[in-house]
Amino acid sequence: MKKAAIILNPTAGNRKLANSIDVIKERLLEGFDQVAIHETKEKGDGAKIVSLLAEEVDLLIGAGGDGTIYEIVNALCPLKKRPAFAIIPGGTCNDFSRTIGMNQDPLIAVEQILKKKTEQVDVGKCDKQYFLNFWGIGLISEVSANIETDNKQRLGKLSYYISAGKTVFQSKSFHLKVKSDSVSYDDDAVMLLIGNGAFLGGFRAFFPESDIQDGLLDVLIVKEASLQHVWTWFQSKVHNQFPDGENDGLVYFHAEKLEIEASPVQEIDCDGERNFCTPSRISVLPAHLTVLVGDYPFINR
Repeated sequence: MKKAAIILNPTAGNRKLANSIDVIKERLLEGFDQVAIHETKEKGDGAKIVSLLAEEVDLLIGAGGDGTIYEIVNALCPLKKRPAFAIIPGGTCNDFSRTIGMNQDPLIAVEQILKKKTEQVDVGKCDKQYFLNFWGIGLISEVSANIETDNKQRLGKLSYYISAGKTVFQSKSFHLKVKSDSVSYDDDAVMLLIGNGAFLGGFRAFFPESDIQDGLLDVLIVKEASLQHVWTWFQSKVHNQFPDGENDGLVYFHAEKLEIEASPVQEIDCDGERNFCTPSRISVLPAHLTVLVGDYPFINR
């Protein structure tokens, strides 16, 4: 790898990344012949930059939060020729960067990038979107929608717990139909969550033992909206992996492909972005993206 380009969201992390970008570039030039910086100004800029640079560089570095990474990945994954991808975390949660073991201090993450350790990782695909972390409907989408911007900026990861606590009591069940290569489901539910990465909301959430190199997606269906079920699930996520099958109002399994219908129609949360609604077809793209990793397999931070 000789040519690298940074796609920078200058507002990420209260401009922490932007204020350090000259130092970051100088350090990266110790390991790359060329390092170009491209700042985004509005939504959609990251995708445009990817389309311009993808065939010109060996490495694309996303410098920002999960929204920035989502946009870059969704522009990168459809391409036939894809450069390697790296992340300098700069947002509130930085979920996929945690899964691949990147240090949450941007300057330390740069040192990890300089080691140029690569891995081929799976990517989830749902209709018109790609995801590194998760796809969800029901409670998970409602939690994301109910996070107050001020709380997210002040409290960071804790804002997800606060929103979850409020949303649990308001969540409504819907009828869910799931067809997959392993399990079928046709019943009421309050949430369907399909995971690729190990982190959500900055925590080792839901699928702490997930494997982004196994060619499988983790699937969790929550059947009841009781505080006991949801809160036990929410708290146990750090320590326990759900057993395959049905257990105490939860259905957990692995799948390569799924077809999903919901009644009433549900808003989809795809890596924190809510742009589409059900129905949806979902699949895993094994080893689809080459990424530079840090302490991978990840270590608990």
